[in-house]
Amino acid sequence: MKIEKTIPSKLKYLLIIFFLLFLLVSLQNRRSRSSIATIVTVKTITITTTNHPSPPPSSVAASSDDLKIRRGYTNYDAYIKRQLKKTMNPKLRKVWITRDWDRKVKFFSSIFNELKRENLLSNSSKCLSIGARVGQEVEALRRVGVADAIGIDLVPFPPLVIKGDFHNQPFYNDTFDFEFSNVFDHALYPEKFVAEIERTLKPNGVCILHVALSIRGDKYSANDLFSIKPLTKLFRRSELLRVRKVDGFGLDTEVLFRKKNMI
Repeated sequence: MKIEKTIPSKLKYLLIIFFLLFLLVSLQNRRSRSSIATIVTVKTITITTTNHPSPPPSSVAASSDDLKIRRGYTNYDAYIKRQLKKTMNPKLRKVWITRDWDRKVKFFSSIFNELKRENLLSNSSKCLSIGARVGQEVEALRRVGVADAIGIDLVPFPPLVIKGDFHNQPFYNDTFDFEFSNVFDHALYPEKFVAEIERTLKPNGVCILHVALSIRGDKYSANDLFSIKPLTKLFRRSELLRVRKVDGFGLDTEVLFRKKNMI
């Protein structure tokens, strides 16, 4: 009788211990799963909030052998930082406003005077220079009589250049009669670069690009252009008026487009 009383008592204690261990293991598993979920969530939020929103990539660039986007940019912030290294270089900026100033203003003035003779530019034209650095093109426009001219660049240079990203121009639709740029090779997203020109250009407005076809750009260039074919595809709302050779400080080709009057 004594043995019969002790056996149920031991079993009872064993069952209680087993049950407590089971609860302990269950709680530990739940905490582990919760911790993993929290870590994954935090990492996801960090990735989402730290990445700089970038303009959409160029579908033309991805499919064309005549326009190559250079590798090495992990995100749009990295691209901007690299461009600023050139734009904010104190030695370069000193050259741009001293040694380069007169010869570049003279060159651009000759280009713009010829456009005036061809009735593609007038004193009443509202003009934009894209990627204007310190504004030699803007100064040239004003010297030939086109007073309403302004430039945009990542770093402003008042009163000739205001701050602006050519992938996202800070202007309303149909603002300008004339737009000029010699920095197409610095566009990481050429399709967005051109789309912004066509957005801010008035119907029948004129755009001139100076580009390099036979010469590769410097280490700050974001793309390499090998023919004008990609440009004719990118300018979807414009007609090609002229292509000719120029000697534009490392740029060898001038391409002229006119925005169509879409009704």
